[in-house]
Amino acid sequence: MIRTLALASTALILLAACNPQQSETAKTDAASAPAAPGVAVTQAKLGEIAPDFTLVDAEGTERSLAAFRGRTVVLEWTNAGCPYVQKHYTGAMQALQKAATDDGVVWLTIISSAPGTQGFVEGAEAAAWKATHKAEFTHLLLDPTGRVGKLYGAKTTPDMRVIDGQGRLLYEGGIDDRPTNKVEDLEGANNYVQAALGDIKAGRTVQNGFAQPYGCAIKYPETIGT
Repeated sequence: MIRTLALASTALILLAACNPQQSETAKTDAASAPAAPGVAVTQAKLGEIAPDFTLVDAEGTERSLAAFRGRTVVLEWTNAGCPYVQKHYTGAMQALQKAATDDGVVWLTIISSAPGTQGFVEGAEAAAWKATHKAEFTHLLLDPTGRVGKLYGAKTTPDMRVIDGQGRLLYEGGIDDRPTNKVEDLEGANNYVQAALGDIKAGRTVQNGFAQPYGCAIKYPETIGT
């Protein structure tokens, strides 16, 4: 009887010793598990790896940020009805897009306007957007839920991001230092996106990594989280 009790006590001690290890393993598994749908996603942070995303372009093809790893990528949030966007699309934005893409940069123009709001496009209008605005971007991406816009903290149109070939977010914010909708203010403006692209191409540290964004506020669906 005494031998039986001793064995039982030993088994309980061993079981108690194992339980903490099982608990820690469970915690590790939970921490590494992917977030469930609806759970908040951490926003992109300057200097860190830009979070991946996949959106459908104006031609109906899925495009992922990860597919362009190894190349510099520009993200441009736009809304053709915005006076600030119209200012840049008098030729300056198209010229910057062409110079960048001719240099091997991937330029992704994103529309995050909610359905039913100014700026939202789909179907034939989306397919014709590039030709209509004589744009020189690589792809026009549609973000009707606003999830990618919120993931990157995009607030206005235009709102810009520059990501290097390693996937690091190295610039975010306004396109230049003239926060107006006046075309004449394009002359002599300090274009931060152009400067960041120049720094990256030359292998330099991006001198100005952030500028206060300006323009028209992006109309996000109120029910969409990030």
